Amino acid sequence: MKTEAAEIDPVTLEVVRSALVAYADEMAAALCATAYNMMIFEVRDYCVGIVGTDIGIVAQNTGGLPIFLADLGAAIQGGVAEYGLGGFDEGDVVVSNDPVVCGQHLNNVVVFTPFVYDGVVRAFPAVRAHWVDIGGSSRGFGSMAAREIYEEGLQICGIKVYKKGEPNDEALRLIRDNIRFPDSSFGDLRGQIAACRLGERRLRELYDRWGPDTVAACIAASWDHDERLARAAISRLPDGDYEAESFLDHDYVDRDRKVPVPVKVTIAGETMTIDLSGLPPQVKGPINSGVSGGIAAARVAFKCVTLPHAPVTEGGFRPLSVVLPPGTFLSAQKPAALGGWSLSLPTVIDTILRALAPALPERITAGHKGDMSGYALYGHDAERGRPFINMNIFGGGWGAKPHGDGESAVVSVCQGNVRNAPVEVQEAYYPVFIEHHELRTDSGGPGRERGGLGVELAVRGKQDLFFNSQFQRTRMPPWGLAGGHEAAPNEAFVVEQDGGKRNVVQVSDHRVSPSELVVMRTGGGGGFGAPHERAADRVAEDVRRGYVSVEAAKAAYGVVVDPETFAVDDEATRTLRGMHDAANAGEATDAD
Repeated sequence: MKTEAAEIDPVTLEVVRSALVAYADEMAAALCATAYNMMIFEVRDYCVGIVGTDIGIVAQNTGGLPIFLADLGAAIQGGVAEYGLGGFDEGDVVVSNDPVVCGQHLNNVVVFTPFVYDGVVRAFPAVRAHWVDIGGSSRGFGSMAAREIYEEGLQICGIKVYKKGEPNDEALRLIRDNIRFPDSSFGDLRGQIAACRLGERRLRELYDRWGPDTVAACIAASWDHDERLARAAISRLPDGDYEAESFLDHDYVDRDRKVPVPVKVTIAGETMTIDLSGLPPQVKGPINSGVSGGIAAARVAFKCVTLPHAPVTEGGFRPLSVVLPPGTFLSAQKPAALGGWSLSLPTVIDTILRALAPALPERITAGHKGDMSGYALYGHDAERGRPFINMNIFGGGWGAKPHGDGESAVVSVCQGNVRNAPVEVQEAYYPVFIEHHELRTDSGGPGRERGGLGVELAVRGKQDLFFNSQFQRTRMPPWGLAGGHEAAPNEAFVVEQDGGKRNVVQVSDHRVSPSELVVMRTGGGGGFGAPHERAADRVAEDVRRGYVSVEAAKAAYGVVVDPETFAVDDEATRTLRGMHDAANAGEATDAD
């Protein structure tokens, strides 16, 4: 029995609202069950959503990458601009990685379908997923050597690969002929289509039960509800202008020139403005993103401080304004290279949150590892007689909290609940051997609350292979707050057969032999509060667990720990910390 819009009550609203989120989650589960590559079914590099015909996000799956936050609408908008709402038929499937509207590296491929009810397009189930290859000059991730988008692969700008349920064989053949791993990517494509078809079926059930008027009214009411909650959250913050600045290592072309990241946040009553207009112009290298990437970064930071636990809808972002003029490296124009589009976003988000630290001193953490930490190993598998590509991401340290240590071995703020590919799966699928994957001692920033630890991952190939790495923030360590110290930054190197080392922190197509070991170390999180305020027994426990070395305990924390028993030498510690306090008092007197 259908319910008229006028009869909507809070129970109906919550049933419809929760159903939409559940549909997105079920679509994501279907995608994971059918996808071919580990970046989807293990790492979870995807997002799933239901987008309205007004291009607003109706529901998004819980999980996935935060930098895909409520930005699927850009791909839908491009399709609507191409075909018009009247140009879609039931059974159509549209594929897009259009750099102009999506603003991301070309590997992030969006598939969407129209949901048609009573002859009218009502919504678009959509799935973005990372394909292992899209052609171009690199494998796995976008090329760090690219200088324009045309070097980076096949651009698919809103093409119907199915029309009224029938495959568009010519379009599909064009895609297949231009990618290196068509079996993998077309398996992922079928998984994305299956997820969208599931979304259509579930929406039909919802519309059959409640009717289009009631569903539309519930969506509008949920947006209004989330807007009120977001405005209330902002109103609890002190009005003012808040600024911070950081920088990226370089753009991968001019490696001697850092890329500044200045941000300004204005809180005024129930609204927040994130001003990114001070960002430098788009760069020659591939760390540019389209405007949707810059807006997504602002939205992630905004949601962190307003409604971190609420479902994602367009209404929750109505109180946010983003100032981002065209032509910056986060609003780049074609033909800018976008292969490393995501590398800058963790630092941008980190910097926005740093700017808000004075407004939220009890909630903002110190800086985190601040990059995406991805790598690809690839070549021709001699044993299996086929090409392979082993892609993975891995975590690092998060900044210490005002009242607790930072988390260790966690992916960046941009990556949400994505996961690293298990060691056993990598070794089973590919000719690689993981020698160790462990926490990195002394990587967390010292403080009253210690920063989280990064990880060290060591990989050896069973044959010659090629290595691509994607690291940032090697020159801008994660910062501390309130007197906390900075953390260790990212680094990567190859240990050669004779014991020598060569830097591979930011390389593409780097050949590695079986006699060489690739070692990748991710950054830690910054500390919070003065290190000498940390209780000595907590420092000793860190030493016992291998988080902090005996030497760092003494040098950074002023705590003398026995390396055998892990007992604190109280007298030596009091003396050492007393000398530190006296030195600080002297510096303060000199400053006066």
